[in-house]
Amino acid sequence: MDEKSLYVKDACVIRLKELCLVRNIRLNTLATLSGVTPSTVYSLMDERRRDVSVITIKKMCDGLGITLKEFFDDRIFDELEQEIR
Repeated sequence: MDEKSLYVKDACVIRLKELCLVRNIRLNTLATLSGVTPSTVYSLMDERRRDVSVITIKKMCDGLGITLKEFFDDRIFDELEQEIR
């Protein structure tokens, strides 16, 4: 992945971090609110991991009090790289 490439997983991580920053909550708090373990959240943030589960994102959205539509309705998802390599 070059420096300018942005994939779905990267965009999800950026979006989650942004939402946490706006709400002034830490990743551990996000885990608690979402009903997932902190290791699940930190694993998602790991740059070496390339996959992301929609179910996990949905749980985090539930914890943040937003819908999946609200989560994905962000400019960061508009120009992603093709996932087929």
